[in-house]
Amino acid sequence: MARTGRPKVSVIGAGHVGATLAMRIAESGLADVVMVDIVEGMPQGKALDLSEARPILGQDVTIVGTNDYALIEGSDIVVTTSGVPRKPGMSRDDLIEINSKIAKDVATNLKKFAPDAIIIQVANPLDAITYVIAEITGVPKNKIMGMAGILDTARYRYFIAEELGVSVKDVFGVVLGGHGDSMVPLPRLTTVGGVPLPELLPEEKIEAIVERTRKGGAEIVSLLKTGSAYYAPSAATWEMVKAILRDEKRILPVAAYLNGEYGIQGLFVGVLAVLGKEGVEKIWEVPLKPDELEALKKSADHVKALVEKVDALGIL
Repeated sequence: MARTGRPKVSVIGAGHVGATLAMRIAESGLADVVMVDIVEGMPQGKALDLSEARPILGQDVTIVGTNDYALIEGSDIVVTTSGVPRKPGMSRDDLIEINSKIAKDVATNLKKFAPDAIIIQVANPLDAITYVIAEITGVPKNKIMGMAGILDTARYRYFIAEELGVSVKDVFGVVLGGHGDSMVPLPRLTTVGGVPLPELLPEEKIEAIVERTRKGGAEIVSLLKTGSAYYAPSAATWEMVKAILRDEKRILPVAAYLNGEYGIQGLFVGVLAVLGKEGVEKIWEVPLKPDELEALKKSADHVKALVEKVDALGIL
């Protein structure tokens, strides 16, 4: 694949999330795209389909599908979506063994062919798999992160907007912690049109929204019966890709490596961070009340337990 002078984003995994992300990147003209998948013909077919839409959309970015990791060479960003999705009744954590093995193979190829790329991890259990890829690739910790908080926050904001009958544009929310049932939505720091959420809804309504946010992915899995969410996850990943490629310095919730922030050490946990051309350029540490900090540390402990399980499996 010849370089065009445009940024290059490689997407590992051409399933629902990966292909929809490729579509979003191409339609917005953000970058040239390479989709890699182990299934012969699938990434090539989807890339051809997306490319045939280019004349309609008026975009000249290139979209390539391949089974060859060598084509990711020179990528500015690599997004890893490869993994087995949940089935009804499964938690994200249930995927740890199979998806960490898949991540090991992916990370080995990233280290070989795109050692300088910024890495965004998407497959579940997200925080622990981000740790696996970081350990195997050895990339600087600011150059690898997980997509979780933007998705969790988007669900949270949507549920609030629907409850109040207002535009999602006017709802600002914060969700920290691991991407799972232990995530930490923060109603105290949530505003609607500048008004704190606790002044707009009773506590029981807020708690119901918080709980639905925690179970947001499972709700979709149970409705679909096969597969899991991909429209919102791909949109969340696209926002991260855009912030990095355009050096936007956006303050976004991502699974970033913590080196003592919030008293958490050596784990990838969902926090607010400044995203720009260097990846995670700064951890945006939010002042938390004791109960909020306790909930965040409890969520981090859950991530740590998953990481220890990976270590016990001998994958690293």
